[in-house]
Amino acid sequence: VNSEGNLVFDITVKRGGEKIKLEDVEFMTMSGEGGNSIYFDFLVYRQEKTFGTVLTESFRESCSTARLIVMTLVDMLRGKYGLNDFSGPVGTISAIGEVASNPDYSIADFLSVVSLITINVGVFNLIPIPALDGCRILFLIIEAIRRKPVKPQVEGMVLCAAHAVYDSGDVQRYIQIGFGGTVMSAKIVKVGSLELGQGKIYIQSMLSIPAENIEDSVKQAKELEAAGCEIIRAAVPTVKDAALISALKEAVSCPIVADIHFDYKIALECVAAGVDKIRINPGNIGSADRVRAVADACRLKGIPIRIGVNSGSLKKELLEKYGSPTPEALTESALDHVRLLNVCDFDDIVISIKSSNVKNMIAAYRLLAQRTDYPLHLGVTEAGTERMGIIKSAVGIGSLLCDGIGDTIRVTLTADPIREVYAAKDILKACGLGGGAELISCPTCGRTKIDLIPLAGRVEKLLETVDKPIKVAVMGCVVNGPGEAREADIGIAGGNGEGIIFKKGEILRKVPEERLFEELKKEIELL
Repeated sequence: VNSEGNLVFDITVKRGGEKIKLEDVEFMTMSGEGGNSIYFDFLVYRQEKTFGTVLTESFRESCSTARLIVMTLVDMLRGKYGLNDFSGPVGTISAIGEVASNPDYSIADFLSVVSLITINVGVFNLIPIPALDGCRILFLIIEAIRRKPVKPQVEGMVLCAAHAVYDSGDVQRYIQIGFGGTVMSAKIVKVGSLELGQGKIYIQSMLSIPAENIEDSVKQAKELEAAGCEIIRAAVPTVKDAALISALKEAVSCPIVADIHFDYKIALECVAAGVDKIRINPGNIGSADRVRAVADACRLKGIPIRIGVNSGSLKKELLEKYGSPTPEALTESALDHVRLLNVCDFDDIVISIKSSNVKNMIAAYRLLAQRTDYPLHLGVTEAGTERMGIIKSAVGIGSLLCDGIGDTIRVTLTADPIREVYAAKDILKACGLGGGAELISCPTCGRTKIDLIPLAGRVEKLLETVDKPIKVAVMGCVVNGPGEAREADIGIAGGNGEGIIFKKGEILRKVPEERLFEELKKEIELL
């Protein structure tokens, strides 16, 4: 029994020869005039099928429904059932009215109920008896235009096709994308004052201070913003910790993202605190009504939701299906979470599918980019310490950025988050996408006569705070100087105890070795 007093079970569903295990399914009991009843909520898992397959299966199901109707009518004639045992038009109207008057239902729910009732009752038209469905008015209009009646059997065939369209999430997806490409239309998602999907890549990092330590968290957030971080994420493990969000909003101007797991109430509290984005996995915060509660709260405040899937959080069903956290498994998991939010009439979505395996991460994002136009947040999860983490992230994130994939990035390092920001800026520069200064330096060789390595390190440190879109060269000799580095905006090349300052390949002057750094710094300031 869970904390709300509801029964919780694990259920194994067998359908079409495939077994799916649904964990932590909530059962609830209700009492009414007809006695006690029990019901449960669970997620719907769909198989990917072609339009033709879904249409055929739906037609078969509709025919089966028609057969049941005929058998029921026969039982009525035999006296087994009376008219009072069935809800007719009044029952239909009552059901629609109940949905329309319930504040927990949206207009999409209302239209879905109307469509479902209309379509299913319309199966009566497969039988040569007077049409009994609410869609009859549509056919009356068609008959008026054609000036001839539409056969009831034809009406039934049309409604079977409509049933296929309504009853299959896959067909709905095909319709939404015009039979190809993406889950839904191209999206521009606003996070605070930033707009994702407009071509600019934003740098993100995450606070490493415990959420209850608000003072130090705020201090770190300010340091991240000063370093060039454009979106800051904070873990919010409890409802009480949502107080951190308000403090961060007052301290920094960049958008704040709340990272939430398991408890939907934390998300609601963060929304109330003014958070700019919520990061959740809809599948791990409980039943459908809890997902809807978060989606509704975010929709009312214009707050987007980032779906964060990673290789360590895949459901058992997907691991059994694919054998491991493959790119296909990661992509399917992400799209399943997207559908959960879409069902709740929510579409301001950002997606991430991270893996510590760089090849899988690249393949997964490429596959996802083919199937959706939602903004994507890129990152290699659990990349490691600073040296290896930067290498993995440069390969993974950089490859995707060069493909034109990605809207926000985070370089995850077991290090100070400030180092994540600097690494992200360098990756963007290397891909030709970032602002700020870029350093070009040679590897040194036997011709080098100055102490180049520490000099290049000092220049690199200097450029971390330079926001100008410039290239700065630090070369060991004149061979690699103005010639090979002629594209640099400014640079130095070593000689024997001295060096030259050059600009766009043109030599400006000679400078003693001990003055090279200071003279280069002056020239950078003049640019």
